[in-house]
Amino acid sequence: MRCPVCHHLENRVLESRSADSGQSVRRRRECLKCGHRFTTYERIEVVPITVIKRSGNREIFDRQKLLQGVIKACEKSGVTESVLENLVLSVESEVQQRASREVSSVEIGQLVLNHLRRISEVAYIRFASVYSQFQGLDDFLEVLNQLKQAEALSQ
Repeated sequence: MRCPVCHHLENRVLESRSADSGQSVRRRRECLKCGHRFTTYERIEVVPITVIKRSGNREIFDRQKLLQGVIKACEKSGVTESVLENLVLSVESEVQQRASREVSSVEIGQLVLNHLRRISEVAYIRFASVYSQFQGLDDFLEVLNQLKQAEALSQ
């Protein structure tokens, strides 16, 4: 690590601690030549994920866009924003762990639905109605019946 003052390459680490909820490491360093102290951050390099939309268009995965969609589905449902942040973080982690750098929007939607099913049935239905492009009452009834069957099997 190069000193920002004298550009000397040798320094020592004075302190290391986790930062950004464990997503990076903050290090306090001291230059061995001039004694200047400075802070560095180390992060895991994340390779961008490309999302393949239903239309065939491609765009870079945007966690903020996903979070906004989930927040919209959970409006007035009593689910806290921190729970939704964790949901999006989990989905993003699952997508990042895949070998492929491309994922379809359908797969992302399914991951979100899997998490929402455990959090709130109402939010699940609301998200599913947009994600699955419900056309009418029959679509809602089909998803409700699937939820009832899943609940009966788990009891």
